[in-house]
Amino acid sequence: MDLEAVRTFVAVAEAGQFQEAAVGLSITQQAVSKRIAALEKDLDVRLFTRTARGARLTIDGQAFLPHARELLRVAERADASVRPGRRALRVDVVNRRVAMAWLVQDFYRMHPEIELDVMTLDADVDGAIAAVEAGTIDATFHAVPPQQHLPDAIKTARVIDEPHQLLIGPRHPLANARAVAPGKLAGHRIWMPGLDARGEVAVYYDELATAFGLTIDVVGPVFGNEALLDEIADSSDLGTLVGEGSRFLWPDSYDLRRVPIRDPAPVYPMSLIWRDDNPHPALIELRNYLDSRRTDSTDTNVWTPRWGQWAAPRP
Repeated sequence: MDLEAVRTFVAVAEAGQFQEAAVGLSITQQAVSKRIAALEKDLDVRLFTRTARGARLTIDGQAFLPHARELLRVAERADASVRPGRRALRVDVVNRRVAMAWLVQDFYRMHPEIELDVMTLDADVDGAIAAVEAGTIDATFHAVPPQQHLPDAIKTARVIDEPHQLLIGPRHPLANARAVAPGKLAGHRIWMPGLDARGEVAVYYDELATAFGLTIDVVGPVFGNEALLDEIADSSDLGTLVGEGSRFLWPDSYDLRRVPIRDPAPVYPMSLIWRDDNPHPALIELRNYLDSRRTDSTDTNVWTPRWGQWAAPRP
């Protein structure tokens, strides 16, 4: 169905005259007549009857009018969904409980006029870069190893250096520690069930475990964060690693403890990934905001990955 003909039909119905509708649409009255005639032919009905006072909707025209208006509204929404500056900025925050999600939320609080579409893609850095390159999303957050192959249009900027904390229950031997060195975690079971064996996250934790002799247990079914916290609260030996900026909720009765890891402080380097040719104005606002909120670790004694185990870059 010709949307311009539908738009013309609505204009005539609201104006009650072909000439007035023509003025409003900035076309000739003859063009209005041709569009209405073509629409009537397409629908095989009469939409208007001409009178001395103008144009009056027929019964079929009255039935068609609300649907015509809805067609125009749908067309407007479809246009806005893909047009930069009118559609929502699509941002992948990886996980809604981690620091990136809270940063994007704070950005929205500062710019409530910006429409955001916040999502969590189940993808490693390769998949996330592919999604940005394809235009599925406007931006994403991932660690980007130096060896990572980046298409020409893809840009990255390091925006978060997030230290780790040890999350443990009240019966754990380190429950009352004010801080713990990563080497002191050797021999303690760090439970991270479901940790993906692929991608930059797995490489990071493999290198961390090797550097400090840690035991990171990824075995076990994944029942969600609530089940994980419940197990840790009731255990005298289980713990897990969480980012300093991550947020979890648990009952007061769990009495869980978040113990900073220092001397050195393991830091996970997170970058924003976007297309350099993306014209969405809100993307520039987001980049400026993240640059102003650059979260380097305040600890001068830090450990960052060398990414020595990262696979060869894609051709």
